[in-house]
Amino acid sequence: MVALVFAVTACSQPPRSSSEAVAAAAGAEAAPRMDARETAMRSPPGVLIPASRDAALPHVVVHKSPTCGCCGAWVEHIRDAGFHVEVRESDDLEPVKSRLGVPFGKGSCHTAEIDGYFVEGHVPAEDIKRLLAERPDARGLTLPGMPIGSPGMESPDGTVQPYTVEVVSVDGTTHAYARHGPPAP
Repeated sequence: MVALVFAVTACSQPPRSSSEAVAAAAGAEAAPRMDARETAMRSPPGVLIPASRDAALPHVVVHKSPTCGCCGAWVEHIRDAGFHVEVRESDDLEPVKSRLGVPFGKGSCHTAEIDGYFVEGHVPAEDIKRLLAERPDARGLTLPGMPIGSPGMESPDGTVQPYTVEVVSVDGTTHAYARHGPPAP
């Protein structure tokens, strides 16, 4: 496993591989598969669209800064979990966050759109698959900030700080959805 070094201000760590098992989300629409040549021919400039790994999982659109390495590492985590991912790079993500209803103070460095939900920040793929299987009446999931040890924010020494993924209700309120890392002291 490649050790990743992170810099919160520069977001400059390389992508990481995940050995997570792929579990298909219930009721998800199939995404079309494309080989690398088809992908390159169909991709608009500045948009990276890889081939799908699991057609049972829905298409994911990730909005991120073109220079953010930790966002790229999270994208690899999601791809490794079997999602078909399209990356849209932008220097201004606020219009996306506003359009999707990401609550103020609950933001992170990237925003994804998945089957009618948003996923804000370094949310683990297992939580996204659970969201898609349960289909709650919600806007999406958020992991505010950039917790050390979350997908895409791994540290060389394996440190994982406790973090909580929150579900954002339709009215904009949030509550705990999944807890990760060691128990808080």
